[in-house]
Amino acid sequence: IRPRSRTLTSVHESILEDLVGPTEIFGKRTRISVDGTKLLKVMLDPKDKDKNDVEAKMSTFSAVYKKLTNKEAVFMFPEA
Repeated sequence: IRPRSRTLTSVHESILEDLVGPTEIFGKRTRISVDGTKLLKVMLDPKDKDKNDVEAKMSTFSAVYKKLTNKEAVFMFPEA
C-alpha cells in the first residue's frame, strides 16, 4: 500500500503550496464545466503583505502548475 504522502493528489497539493511561496492559500474550488474540463481556482490570502508583488506572478504560477501537473489552475485574491 502507498503512503499518503506519496499519492498523486498529495504530491500535487505540495507542488501548489511550494509554488505560491511565501503567500498562503486561502481556499480552493474545482470548477467543472459542461464539457467535463476541470479548472482549479486557488484563492490566495488577501491579507498578504506582498500582494502587489504576487499579483504580477499569478500568470506564471498558472503556467508552471500546468507544466508540472498537466492541470489547469487560476490564481486569484478573493474580493473583499
